[in-house]
Amino acid sequence: MPAINVEDMSEKDKLKMEVEQLRKEVKLERQPVSKCSEEIKNYIEERSGEDPLVKGIPEDKNPFKEKGGCIVA
Repeated sequence: MPAINVEDMSEKDKLKMEVEQLRKEVKLERQPVSKCSEEIKNYIEERSGEDPLVKGIPEDKNPFKEKGGCIVA
């Protein structure tokens, strides 16, 4: 799908596009932020034991671990 250059559109076309977008948005189910944030917090806390950013990566499974060092003799 090619990009639409809004600057090249007539005012009428811009307004039509805006109305279409508003029609899509009005159909979206809305929830209070307080409820959503509580759900997100619970989701994160339930999975924190599996999270490598919290728990860390075991040395034997770390793909970025240095394989060997450099020895200068």
